[in-house]
Amino acid sequence: MVDSRRHVPRTDVILADPRLAAATRSEGRAAVKAAVVATLQRVREGELKPDEVVTTALAALPGGLRPVLNATGVVLHTNLGRAALSAAAREAIVAAAGHTDVELDLTTGRRAKRGRTALTALHRLIPAAEDVHVVNNGAAALVLAATALAGGGREIIVSRGEMVEIGDGFRLPDLLESTGARLREVGTTNRTSVADYKRAIGPATGFILKVHPSNFVVRGFTSAASLPELALLGPPVVADIGSGLLAPDPLLPFEPDAATTLGEGASLVIASGDKLLGGPQAGLLLGSSALVNQLRRHPLARALRVDKLTLAALQATLTGPTTPTRDALHYDPVALRARTLRVQATLAARDISVEVVESDAVVGGGGAPEVTLPSWSLSLPSPYAGPLRTAPTPVVGRVDRGRLLLDLRCVPEEADGVLTDMVIAVAAQEV
Repeated sequence: MVDSRRHVPRTDVILADPRLAAATRSEGRAAVKAAVVATLQRVREGELKPDEVVTTALAALPGGLRPVLNATGVVLHTNLGRAALSAAAREAIVAAAGHTDVELDLTTGRRAKRGRTALTALHRLIPAAEDVHVVNNGAAALVLAATALAGGGREIIVSRGEMVEIGDGFRLPDLLESTGARLREVGTTNRTSVADYKRAIGPATGFILKVHPSNFVVRGFTSAASLPELALLGPPVVADIGSGLLAPDPLLPFEPDAATTLGEGASLVIASGDKLLGGPQAGLLLGSSALVNQLRRHPLARALRVDKLTLAALQATLTGPTTPTRDALHYDPVALRARTLRVQATLAARDISVEVVESDAVVGGGGAPEVTLPSWSLSLPSPYAGPLRTAPTPVVGRVDRGRLLLDLRCVPEEADGVLTDMVIAVAAQEV
């Protein structure tokens, strides 16, 4: 019988791995060694293979949020935190980390409206809105609207074709019914007319809900009532546009934007701050001053309010220069190819076999499901994927048809050297 312990790597050899050495600097030697020892025991017991020790030990470390290089080609990657904040937004967060005048008028010394400068900046960009308010995310904005306008058993009229499911199994009807509102479903999955909504209106109607199905498309024998048509029916129309696009973008012709949606008659628009707007996670409420004020004064609004860091980042996003999200979406493919070829040349000089291939990037974040962005990627053998994800600076790409693709679209250009160093380090491990 072969003694399995002969195949278990030594602890000091494992700890010398560059990835674990980097983790030791941030997490401490005791924590890293404990994770390695526990992992080696699993090898002895036959649960793991020796070549899985480093990645398993790294995954077992408590750690915190680790910055990663997003080379997936997904601009708004939900698992990577969606929108990367601009330099201006990051600086604003640091500045707001101490004591601030978030609810103080420095001139009078009296209490002031919370987040007034951020709200003013948002209002200036959306003049079609009579008033604006911000809560901690898009789902919270919808919950607040449902509770304030239809809680206590009043009805929300919504098309069956817009009863969407979002990430991690959360479903719109469950979210709305949790507020105490009743759903009045109208139409069918593929066709809903104005007459369907009109027949459903009654004394118990709280509002009509119009939801943009941002993560799927229904084609064929379909029809839907337009916002201008619904606005004439009487009850308030709440439009959840999802993505956070404030104004039209020719790159995304089928994504609704807040300005146009308000102009078409929506009483209230709900949008996310951390998607196409490119800011921090936040739920934007834009529209009728009477409705916005009703929501702002509802007791639930206090539980859903945003903190000073979000307000600071949001204001900087709205008033500052272009965001990383917008830059990534509108990246010139010719410039991207030239940049990718430069990185390839650096790697080839180290005898690393890597190709530059055409690829498609996507918007992500549950938005623009049919939009693809012509792109270019570094193509490496798929075994590079795991070691790069657990490198001192994690590089996350995507495996497609047996190859690892690294799309530089969402990687800051100043980080090309870091990405190159991580690939060289992984190659040296003879992946």
